Amino acid sequence: MSAAWRGWYISKFLAGLDVTEILVLMAVLVGSLSVHEAAHAWVASLLGDPTAKRLGRLTLNPVAHVDLVGTLIFPLVAISTGLPLIGWAKPVPVDFRHLKDPRRDFAMVAAAGPLSNLVMAVVGAAAFSLLGGLEVAGGGQMLPRVVLQFVVLNVLLAVFNMVPVPPLDGGNVLMGLLPASGAAVMDRIRPYGFLVLYALMLTGVLAAIMRPVQRLVLGVLL
Repeated sequence: MSAAWRGWYISKFLAGLDVTEILVLMAVLVGSLSVHEAAHAWVASLLGDPTAKRLGRLTLNPVAHVDLVGTLIFPLVAISTGLPLIGWAKPVPVDFRHLKDPRRDFAMVAAAGPLSNLVMAVVGAAAFSLLGGLEVAGGGQMLPRVVLQFVVLNVLLAVFNMVPVPPLDGGNVLMGLLPASGAAVMDRIRPYGFLVLYALMLTGVLAAIMRPVQRLVLGVLL
């Protein structure tokens, strides 16, 4: 199956979710975001900052990470109405004073979240292949469809979070790679980051940036 056809097939499949599958997708989202945030906390702890661990964020328990609006209400409305999916969990706190190289280490903490989503997507894709792939999922079997949702959603989370706009993880990674002057400019943009993101979404620029990357990754995985 060509990459273009595969991408169309997946998008058409996910557009036909019923109520049960919407709830399953919400559960997948909550679980994936929990792993994402736990990965931030884990790497921060490895690099010497105990803040997240002390606050109970070094866990896969969704209760520690769920944000009522960002993790539940916004995504549920988006999935139910077909609007662009956007959501977030409680950010993991990082105390720069505990990091040996604050800029480098914070970039590593930031990268851990999207990397965890990519790892989950790879594992999910392997399981999906063992279950029979797209042809079996298209036949209506529930388990392959859920696994496909898991893969697509984690690719979406990985790609979205690596968009280089603070406060997304990609913006924080970029700040760690730029020289100090460039990082200072990015830091000044941070308070307006969500406004920038919404502007990119409403103008279609964000989708134009993300879709080719998503299709490339899904084409490789599936």
